[in-house]
Amino acid sequence: MFEFVNDGEYPSLELGYSGSSPQREIRPSPLLPLHLMQHSFQKNEIIPCQVGILWQIRQGVVRTTTWSFEGEKATLGLWGMGDVIGEPLSNVSPYEMECLTTVIVDFLPSGLWYQALDAIFQHVQLTEELLSIMHWNPIADRLKLFLIWLAEKFGREIQCGKSIDVKLTHQQIAEIIGTTRVTITRSLIEFAKQGLVLYDGGCFILTSTFINQYYRY
Repeated sequence: MFEFVNDGEYPSLELGYSGSSPQREIRPSPLLPLHLMQHSFQKNEIIPCQVGILWQIRQGVVRTTTWSFEGEKATLGLWGMGDVIGEPLSNVSPYEMECLTTVIVDFLPSGLWYQALDAIFQHVQLTEELLSIMHWNPIADRLKLFLIWLAEKFGREIQCGKSIDVKLTHQQIAEIIGTTRVTITRSLIEFAKQGLVLYDGGCFILTSTFINQYYRY
């Protein structure tokens, strides 16, 4: 377990894992046959949202979202291998499961939920962690916390630090942590100047400098 470290102005936050959008039409999700136990989806496809049905991710990254009547999108979570997603885990409407990569999921009808209890509990924990980050100020520290959260969930150790193996646009990051794309871009440029963050093929790398400064074992 890691925790965020700063200069003492703000309390520490431990992590276990550490503009507006165009108006969108609220539409029903497509349905899949109930006998289909596994399915693959392409990047940007929407996973069907059916009453009483959960999906367990075998491969890829999924973003769960909602949006206001004005079309402003809000991210509810980011999910990867082993995570469980689906309509029964949310009271939010509309609720959408968007594939950020190619995704393979296993179909889990209610009779099989007992097989995924650990993943269901983890879903709650990760949601609360992300929610706590969204209320952190200043924005620069909120972004650093979010990068730590991403690194702990989707990261892997490399020679110069930790690579986050999920590609997010600046707009997507802004939607997740509740700020603007311009603010994210400016902050990341400043982080890069400080030697905290690198880019490789669209993925973020948290450098050893970042890890030494903001992680504590």
